[in-house]
Amino acid sequence: MECFRFEITEELEDERIDKCLAMLIDSLSRSFIQKLIKDQHVLVDGVPVRGSYRVRADETVEFTLPEAVQPDVVPEDIPLDILYEDSDVIVVNKPKGMVVHPAAGHYSGTLVNGLLFHCKDGLSGINGVLRPGIVHRIDRDTTGSVIACKNDAAHRCIAEQLKEHSLVRRYRAICCGVLPEEEGTIDKPVGRHPTDRKKMAVNERNGKRAVTHYRVLQRFRDYTYIECVLETGRTHQIRVHMASIGHPLLGDQVYSNRKSPFRLQGQVLHAKLLGFLHPSTGEYVETDAPLPEYFEHLLKILEN
Repeated sequence: MECFRFEITEELEDERIDKCLAMLIDSLSRSFIQKLIKDQHVLVDGVPVRGSYRVRADETVEFTLPEAVQPDVVPEDIPLDILYEDSDVIVVNKPKGMVVHPAAGHYSGTLVNGLLFHCKDGLSGINGVLRPGIVHRIDRDTTGSVIACKNDAAHRCIAEQLKEHSLVRRYRAICCGVLPEEEGTIDKPVGRHPTDRKKMAVNERNGKRAVTHYRVLQRFRDYTYIECVLETGRTHQIRVHMASIGHPLLGDQVYSNRKSPFRLQGQVLHAKLLGFLHPSTGEYVETDAPLPEYFEHLLKILEN
């Protein structure tokens, strides 16, 4: 077990405890530190504190990392469409209907189950036992590129790029209605829906800044084929943003009340291009996930 103990200096006074520890310990992510605090592993002068606690000079902060728990997640021999792989990272083209990581109601058949089988013990442990290697995720019915990390150093590097918005993420989507302009930017905060906690919404009061850039690729009679570039990465960001300007994604049963004339499984959204600086070499790596068959078929129908 690894133990940590710090005396708070005047320079750190009045910082939130989670931010303070993230500054002091490079090897632990802030989200992992927040979980330690929530589970009452972090003590200030011998007393557990909340994540919002602000430290004071001369206080003593200490905690012991809990023993690693083996995942309750069973490795499964699930075919993976691998776009890129080396000793640090793996990029997978996720199919429609696959959940990225285990959660209530989905403990098997997830991308993590498949990654555990493919990578054996070679996944980072920063995000805990249910999300080994996972830095970001896409929705169950969104297809396309997902990057996972095989060690903690790579995980921290990719997570930092995600935080700094330097990870390149280009999506393809079909939205309802005909967009009049060739391109645009939606800059609206996204947060939990005020009354429906299962949904996200444009939330001026409690949302976090969210920016989506879009451009028209092709117009049809009642729909528009678009490319969306994420500047930030909030949950359901593209779906919420496009719905907020009156052009929800085709097939989106959560953020649109429009019935689809096509037989679809959820929203027509695909994470096509993913670009990142390699954790070890620093070189730019870009992967391109081809459009899934259903998406290509739908475009042909709309063209005709």
